[in-house]
Amino acid sequence: MAAAPVWSVDPRTGKQREQVAVEATAQEVDAAVRAAHDARGALADRGVRAAFLRTAAEELEAAKDGLVETADAETALGTVRLTGELARTCYQLRAFADIVDEGAFLDVVIDHPDDTATPPVPDLRRYKVPLGVVAVYSASNFPFAFSVPGGDTASALAAGCPVVVKSHPDHPALSERVAAVLRRAAARHDLPEAVVGLVHGFEAGIELIKHPLVAAAGFTGSVRGGRALFDAAAARPVPIPFHGELGSLNPVLVTEAAAAERAEEIGSGLAGSMTLGVGQFCVKPGLVFAPSGDAGDRLVKSLTDTVGGTGAGVLLDHRMRDNFVAGVAERAQLPDVEAPVAPGAGDEHTVSPGFLTVPAGRLAEEGEHDLLLEECFGPVTVVARYEDEAEVRSVLTRLPGNLTATVHLSEREAAGEGRGTEILEELTPLAGRVLVNAWPTGVAVAPAQHHGGPYPATTSTSTSVGGTAIERWLRPVAYQNTPEALLPPELRDDNPLGLPRRFNGRLER
Repeated sequence: MAAAPVWSVDPRTGKQREQVAVEATAQEVDAAVRAAHDARGALADRGVRAAFLRTAAEELEAAKDGLVETADAETALGTVRLTGELARTCYQLRAFADIVDEGAFLDVVIDHPDDTATPPVPDLRRYKVPLGVVAVYSASNFPFAFSVPGGDTASALAAGCPVVVKSHPDHPALSERVAAVLRRAAARHDLPEAVVGLVHGFEAGIELIKHPLVAAAGFTGSVRGGRALFDAAAARPVPIPFHGELGSLNPVLVTEAAAAERAEEIGSGLAGSMTLGVGQFCVKPGLVFAPSGDAGDRLVKSLTDTVGGTGAGVLLDHRMRDNFVAGVAERAQLPDVEAPVAPGAGDEHTVSPGFLTVPAGRLAEEGEHDLLLEECFGPVTVVARYEDEAEVRSVLTRLPGNLTATVHLSEREAAGEGRGTEILEELTPLAGRVLVNAWPTGVAVAPAQHHGGPYPATTSTSTSVGGTAIERWLRPVAYQNTPEALLPPELRDDNPLGLPRRFNGRLER
């Protein structure tokens, strides 16, 4: 049987642009993984890894115009947005290069023998080593930052792990072009091309997670797809870590005092956040608690005016468009649900943004309105109008895990008066990032960032953005009573590599 072709498709028209590749067979996936496995030793030198990451950023920047043009043709995200995303991706690559150079991610700990301890302590030296080949499953909505050159790839390479990327079918041409750029960067440092493998096709993704030489996986996508891969990773003869970002509602609570103080500002800010990128951000606010009464009415009026003036947009593919149109129609038909600005189809290729309102009490108990507590990918949000704080708390207890949770407080509440602290305590168990008087769209690449959350937001406690994302691809190993001459240089007393470490209980830098 002939291999299925892989087509690049224009989401603005639904028409095929070009055949990019063919779907990988099981034998081709095996070859890519084995080649990556054989390339592990080439990434052992931290200096080479850091230089490779910086060169990758340089090469991506040099190819910027062509890459952005291809990305826009396949995603319709626009050149301004994509240029910024590529810049973010290059910054992230350089940030991981700095982390590799610093070496703190190795978590070096050295304890000399102590016969006076109970029980006695032998000579122990601990650090972290790379897991091995990492399978990376690209996301559709960030064709640079969460795809072939994105955070999973950058952090895995920084850890010393080769990657095999399963490309996303929404941007296969870009995936091929970016993979070629990364391999060109690898060649400049005499690294084998196999440190960055690329395969296409649904079945290839299944073969990849099952391959015995794949040591870990990173995924960004739907709950359904991510859970299937997560289960497959756990069901292997040798289970592997699966770091998946699956779905998030990203609740927002607007206190009555905050609405009274700046209803119009909050309404317009919400409109901008929920329609950003045509509502295709994983941290889009999908459920907003707004008070009943005049202040809440003013907020909804501001939201109505702003969203009503926002034009139709193109989603990443027509399957997503059809799912959005069907999803918002099903939600709008529920009892007591209203649509001040009706979301749905624009023309045959676009969608129109909008929002739904519902009494918060409808969400407090299990029933048909549970559909409103599920993520709907695209430019829509649900505004739950609440009567009192008890009603909000009853709904919060029913929410699944999220990437973010946000509260908008009044000036006095933000200064510590009222229930601000209690609200943060109620939101913290729900999410990996808690925001005050801000909007969740936008995930800064920074050392303190955490992009993850309780299931189903993610399948682990790790982050996929920020410096600590590197920890996903490492495991600790301790050496006991090992002669100095046999120790890795990272664990020797004289610290020839100048690494930050904890030496006999004291932190050294």
